[in-house]
Amino acid sequence: MRIIAGDRKGAKIFAPKGRSTRPTGDRVREAAFRLIGPVDGAVVLDLFAGSGAMGLEALSRGAARAVFVESDLGACRVIERNLAKLALSGAEIICGDARRALSGGAAAGRRYDLILVDPPYEEYRQMQKTLAIYLPRLLEPGGVVVVETGSRLEPELPLALRTSRRYGSARLTVYDGVHDEESA
Repeated sequence: MRIIAGDRKGAKIFAPKGRSTRPTGDRVREAAFRLIGPVDGAVVLDLFAGSGAMGLEALSRGAARAVFVESDLGACRVIERNLAKLALSGAEIICGDARRALSGGAAAGRRYDLILVDPPYEEYRQMQKTLAIYLPRLLEPGGVVVVETGSRLEPELPLALRTSRRYGSARLTVYDGVHDEESA
């Protein structure tokens, strides 16, 4: 795996060992950032971060800050290694449960310009209700949410759908930071 674009373009990054994480491949990451557009100065939340590839890509492309949320301790260490290797600053790693991080972030009034959501494909349905509650609260007006799921699943969130596209076994669904009621 490598960084696709930005200041660290071409730099190789580490991936967690084993099968407990599924890093977003270069092709899907590139497609996601094509759909997102510029991220200069953005504050990013990378949920279910795994290796941190999506958040690292955002930092390389000019994001100001990134918060990585990952429950696997080994994956958290990989994110730390990748941040050190790439000499990227402006990062915070929350090594813990995504539900707790979401509720804690909402309670603390945290807001993000870009939220990247990439849970294990088989866990998305269990997480959808929690995501529907907290993502609108955490997203800045005009912000973007990108959800990666298995290609057969089309997620539903109370945000304005921009697009949903398949890339092999993955689906990227992009939402804009306008609540459904406001976009009508």
